Amino acid sequence: MTHPIFRKDIFIGTPFEIRFQAMLRSTLYKRSWHLIVADPGAGKTMGIRELVRTIGSPTILAVVAPKNNEDESALGNQLWSALGLSLRGHWSNRKPKLMGHLHQYGTQCLIVDDAHDLEFQHLLFIKELTDQGRLQYDHPLGLCLVAAGRGDTIPLKETLYQPDPTWLQFRRRLDKLEPFCKIPGHTSEEVREILAALETVYCEVLPQLNLRQWSSSIYTWLTQLALDPTNSGRVTMDNLMTLVTAALEWSYEAKATDVLAEMLEKAASLLVLHRDTLKLIDGAGPSTEAPGPPSTEQGNGSKTEPETKPEREVTQADHDSHNTETVVTAKDQEQTVKPPKCTFPGKVEISLKRFQDGGTQLVECSDCGRTRTLTPLKGLIKFPSHEKRKTTTPNIGKRWAKIGSDWDVVGS
Repeated sequence: MTHPIFRKDIFIGTPFEIRFQAMLRSTLYKRSWHLIVADPGAGKTMGIRELVRTIGSPTILAVVAPKNNEDESALGNQLWSALGLSLRGHWSNRKPKLMGHLHQYGTQCLIVDDAHDLEFQHLLFIKELTDQGRLQYDHPLGLCLVAAGRGDTIPLKETLYQPDPTWLQFRRRLDKLEPFCKIPGHTSEEVREILAALETVYCEVLPQLNLRQWSSSIYTWLTQLALDPTNSGRVTMDNLMTLVTAALEWSYEAKATDVLAEMLEKAASLLVLHRDTLKLIDGAGPSTEAPGPPSTEQGNGSKTEPETKPEREVTQADHDSHNTETVVTAKDQEQTVKPPKCTFPGKVEISLKRFQDGGTQLVECSDCGRTRTLTPLKGLIKFPSHEKRKTTTPNIGKRWAKIGSDWDVVGS
């Protein structure tokens, strides 16, 4: 079985997180504005979440940029909800009050994750909101737009550098010395530091774990072109954790006390060489249980041999034949137990007025006990034809039907 520790989100103070959180803290204390860029999977969201947990909300208010919704209310409602406020009322009535709530709650810094998804209207709303804070409350707000990007690309730069006065004012609010910041991933030495930290985390399940001996190989695998298309020579935390945890999990299932070299190579191959390979998931699909241990020698010294192709074909044919027979048998049984038609003629001799005054339309057949709805038609009341119940009531001569709480003789 897979150990639960491999399914937990573990925060490690990696060199990237130290650099990234230092930039966020600087924004908080200086109330400055920055656009921070890092590679996808570097650990931006994890770092923001840990910083908010450490410092506390709403001192730092962190939201995610709305996707596929360019309305300013999409971002405004996220800020409103992050403060723990109800979204009752129309946005036009709540919008003027938002900055007042930020001032009241002591918010000092706004962080927008996935800022590369921000639309034109969202940026205008941020400018308007912070301008209102300066003018009405003398309350400056720090702003961190955290975006994903590779290489030297700067998301939102084309928008921010438009010649309109609005964007000129927006650029003037950016920090004068560090308006655009790039937080790189991990070097080879930093990968070794992270592996040393992971040894402490996973020593519970692999007591003799020594990951540092593989640091050079892991760094080489994770800086291949498939995982590092810009040739930056840096490793992201997401790729590192994916490779390491997969190898550790497989090693644990193999009852090893240290990571197995073949498991590391297998994980690296799947992550690098077969990253874009289409895998067919057929049959019952992946199992939630861990795969069983490999076959071992039995007491008589023989080994469990794999099935040959002819044996598999015979087994499959027997299986299909068994399934076909089962279906036919079930169908035959269904037809056998199908109840016959009830012989009740269906004529109900009762006055239409009394039937309507009775206040009910559901009656019970005197032959088999089935209940059906009586519907008046052209002055007559007909009991629909029906199948007998499996458990029938004995016929005692006269036919009776229950209408409401009374029994009446019906038919002949």
